[in-house]
Amino acid sequence: MKKIILLILLCCFSTYAKAVSDNANDYLNSLNEEQKSVLYELAVLKKNGFETEQFWTKHKNEFPEIDNKVRDQLALEVFANSQIVYTPPKDSVIKFWIQAQSLANWMFYLSAFIAICAIIALFKRYWNLLIEFVIRHLAPLFRFLFSPVLLTYELLIVGAFCVYYGVSIQEFVLRTVVIHVGLCLLWSQTTAIFTREYFVKKYIFKVGNNFWDESPWEAVKTISLPALFLTFALVYVLCKVPQDVLYNYEIVLSGIATVYALPFWRTLEKYLYPILFPFKNDRRDREINSLGGCVVIALVAVVLLILQDNSLFYNVISALISLLTISFLILSLKMNYRYDFRNYYYLQFVTVLFLSLIFLYGFNYHLNEIVWFSLIGTSAYLVIKYFEIFSFFSDWKRSKAWAWKLLGAAALLWLLAKGILYVSKILYGA
Repeated sequence: MKKIILLILLCCFSTYAKAVSDNANDYLNSLNEEQKSVLYELAVLKKNGFETEQFWTKHKNEFPEIDNKVRDQLALEVFANSQIVYTPPKDSVIKFWIQAQSLANWMFYLSAFIAICAIIALFKRYWNLLIEFVIRHLAPLFRFLFSPVLLTYELLIVGAFCVYYGVSIQEFVLRTVVIHVGLCLLWSQTTAIFTREYFVKKYIFKVGNNFWDESPWEAVKTISLPALFLTFALVYVLCKVPQDVLYNYEIVLSGIATVYALPFWRTLEKYLYPILFPFKNDRRDREINSLGGCVVIALVAVVLLILQDNSLFYNVISALISLLTISFLILSLKMNYRYDFRNYYYLQFVTVLFLSLIFLYGFNYHLNEIVWFSLIGTSAYLVIKYFEIFSFFSDWKRSKAWAWKLLGAAALLWLLAKGILYVSKILYGA
């Protein structure tokens, strides 16, 4: 019973307070400007601790009869919602100072306009002399600033600046462009510094030669170290913008380049690539053997990361699987096995097994990226094998039935698209 009475009293008080507040607002709206000025002065006196009774007695007759509580509330409302506009007297010093400031500003604008016109006229008159002076005295400075060596370091600083400040850009496309410009400059200029070749064609040629050079430390200096700098830059970017998944793929690629150019991989490679090429053949290109060894390392890394069963590694696993898919498509090409097809048939089995396993893994763990990698990789594999089947019998480009073969390729692509839709409908109920 006591609780009910207390609730009723609270409702009454709140209603009364609301009514008083509404009455005060209505009363305030009915006042004129002079009355509001009096209330404002009253609030100022109260806030500064002055006695207000004498002031109010003087101006009390200007208001209808109101009690002191309502008067104080009105004064506070006027004080809180007032904006002071100062109008200086006609002949005051302040008004003269404002007019002087305005006149001075207009004179500044006029002087700037006249100066611009004069400078343009002077340029027109002395332009040839100015150009001749710049060429004579500043050409050595520009030749030094834009020399190949110094320009390399300048571009390296620009690349570091693009990466450092690019991560703070909010717009995705602009951020991606700026960061990738910085990454390209970092890699190219560090490569130029380590190779001591400051032109693109020269250091690209040197990088290609040093990978197979007899001195393994040349590969470390020209391949591993620039890739290591690039990897550090990508780690920084990933820490700042983890929502950009693209850099997970790039950091895997740069990490592989960093590690695989180290000297001990040249020795270990001999024991790795026979896992994918069990039948001995000395006529195979050395690049294919190296790619096979790299694929074995990546497969081991993927298996170890999958066994961790940690969602933190899903982006890295996806990046490795995408690179492995491309690598298996390259290794399964017929053109790599011109003299002995035993490894070719074996690679077809391994490629199909890999594509099937990554599809099952992506489906079981609901990783849509990996499912799509497997579907796209399988489609590309089937199209490549379609053309390779004809190459066993004739050159399909020179054959008279090439149009029929292209029509068959179109039909194969149509069937693959239908198959992808059918599989997605079964798996996801789409």
